[in-house]
Amino acid sequence: MKKKYLIVALVILSFASLFIGVKNISFWDIIRLESEQVQIILVSRLPRLISIIVAGINMSMSGLIMQQLTRNKFVSPTTAATVDSARLGILVSLLLFSAAGTFTKMLVSFAFALAGTFLFLKIMKKIKFKNKIFIPLVGIMLGNIIDSITTFFAYRYDLIQNISSWLQGDFSMVIRGRYELLYLSIPLVVIAFLYANQFTVAGMGEDFSSNLGLNYNKVVNIGLVIVALSTSLVVITVGRMPFLGLIIPNIVTIYQGDNLKKNLVPTALLGAVFLLFCDILGRIIIYPYEISIGLSVGVIGSFLFLYLLLRGDK
Repeated sequence: MKKKYLIVALVILSFASLFIGVKNISFWDIIRLESEQVQIILVSRLPRLISIIVAGINMSMSGLIMQQLTRNKFVSPTTAATVDSARLGILVSLLLFSAAGTFTKMLVSFAFALAGTFLFLKIMKKIKFKNKIFIPLVGIMLGNIIDSITTFFAYRYDLIQNISSWLQGDFSMVIRGRYELLYLSIPLVVIAFLYANQFTVAGMGEDFSSNLGLNYNKVVNIGLVIVALSTSLVVITVGRMPFLGLIIPNIVTIYQGDNLKKNLVPTALLGAVFLLFCDILGRIIIYPYEISIGLSVGVIGSFLFLYLLLRGDK
């Protein structure tokens, strides 16, 4: 989990990502400024690389914040109905604001993601049996209910193909002009760093943090806004990234403990490295065809999730 190793891995995978694809491009083509190859790099592969890194940072950081605030290592945007609520928001925006731009759809998706996350936390407070496995199962069930509602209305209004495009994460269609919305997440990363220590204290419980003079509800609300907005940005831009916000924070905290401020940078770096690795794997495993990154992340992430479930000390 040393940052220097993660940075080296990120640089190596980023460099490889620029030169892996159906169109063969060599390093010397870029040096010689071959117009076609440079155009492909600037219009397609560089935007794809940036979106992968930003999405990896967003989802892994969101998972870390949620796990800290809920004091449960198996809670993430995927298992707390945040992603499913964001997809419902996208459907509502397609129904009510069909002519609106991407930014409007993102705002509606954010509102639904935030509401779904608050609903999950409300249900969690009512549950007396707070088993570490039971809580995310409740979130998954809530997410499935919301997903069923989304699917029903999508079929009802003949929008199933539109909404299905957000079911699996896919970076193959990312080009210049279609990913810049992700830049809005950069201020969210800064805010997360500024509130990192307060998130750590809030994760110790409402009574404990209130005794230390912390405004518990304010800090939790700020954390949930960061998670909901980050998730909405990723879902509206590249789709769903299963397990990313769940397994990456767990891997980091296994090695480094539960100090959120200490873990933010390694979690962000490992999330970007993991997502970039899965994207490259999806591009080469059945070359020249491509597996969606949602599938590759889901397969690898599910095995890692099972490993975390079977760990005796977690």
